[in-house]
Amino acid sequence: MRVARVLPVGRRALLLEVGSTERAQALHGELVRLRETGELPSVEEIVPAAATVLLDGLEDPEALARWLRDREFPGAAPADTVAVVLPVRYDGPDLAEVAALWGVGEEEVVAIHTRTEFRVAFCGFAPGFGYLTGLPGELGVPRRAVPRTSVPPGSVGLAGAYTGVYPRTSPGGWQLIGRTDAVLWDACREPAALLAPGARVRFEAVA
Repeated sequence: MRVARVLPVGRRALLLEVGSTERAQALHGELVRLRETGELPSVEEIVPAAATVLLDGLEDPEALARWLRDREFPGAAPADTVAVVLPVRYDGPDLAEVAALWGVGEEEVVAIHTRTEFRVAFCGFAPGFGYLTGLPGELGVPRRAVPRTSVPPGSVGLAGAYTGVYPRTSPGGWQLIGRTDAVLWDACREPAALLAPGARVRFEAVA
């Protein structure tokens, strides 16, 4: 895989366009590995998004841009050995609606969601909120027509191709299928975020 476009951002950053979430995940994982081994020139931040990766804090963006354009990268994200497991009570207010959209019963929604292995594609919206990929494209669901003004922390929701867990109380328009007691963000913890880009995630149904 090659980077489709390398765009300058300010004086010390580059935006790498790759065209898909899967490619962005793969590129992010490889760049993190190269930084850890010392093969990647000085980079302070490596931030993945839906179809891009941002490199910030660069000493020589032009030289790095040339290096990136000439390099072949793996097309798949590296496999981690340990997954973050989140226990979930599948009793969300939108569970029945998601079941209807998928054309299955509520129990099958839980079965599909718990047997899927997810990966954190990128983080955003709120500290600790990860956008998780893994569900087949045909199971994407629309956001709610009218967002809720307050979604409880730990709520597990679906929107489009993504699964997400609300780290704190906030407005939100995702379809809520359950709730976890896991703490997604704790400023006193190191690292503060439970879910980081590239991490594997599994959901486990609990009573």
